[in-house]
Amino acid sequence: MSSLYTRSKEFTRNRKSQSDSPPASPSPTAKTLRHERLSRLESGGGNPTTSDSYSDRASARARREAREARLASLTSRVEEDSNRDYKKLYESALTENQKLKTKLQEAQLELADIKSKLEKMAQQKQEKSSDRSSMLEMEKRERRALERKMSEMEEEMKVLTELKSDNQRLKDENGALIRVISKLSK
Repeated sequence: MSSLYTRSKEFTRNRKSQSDSPPASPSPTAKTLRHERLSRLESGGGNPTTSDSYSDRASARARREAREARLASLTSRVEEDSNRDYKKLYESALTENQKLKTKLQEAQLELADIKSKLEKMAQQKQEKSSDRSSMLEMEKRERRALERKMSEMEEEMKVLTELKSDNQRLKDENGALIRVISKLSK
């Protein structure tokens, strides 16, 4: 691994040193290539004059500069649009967050209100159930007392009927005794 690193390091050093050095005289192959290009230009377009090539270069440069200006304006427009879009998106997200926060606060207040109402209702229900249970206890006691009184009264009624029957029997005996005494006295 270290050997690869050293090789690549040396390679970059060599490339830097070659590009930093001043251009050497053109090699013979480069001279022939340039000569061939010039001959093609001369044969294809006739014999171009220096003013034609200058105007061609100037028009090419003007076209290149116009293209660069269009690209620059397009990129600046895109950047402005993207900046505007981000700003609009941020603002809309911010307003939506504010709306959601207010809704959340309202919902929390409503929830707290409902909880307090539920607690009050639970307390009232508990009080009512305790009142009901005490009422039921009292009713049960009263019912037991009434049942006792009824049983006592039933017993008294039985005694009363016995007394009436005894009283009637005694009346009958008394009447028979009076008749017997009246017969004996004659």
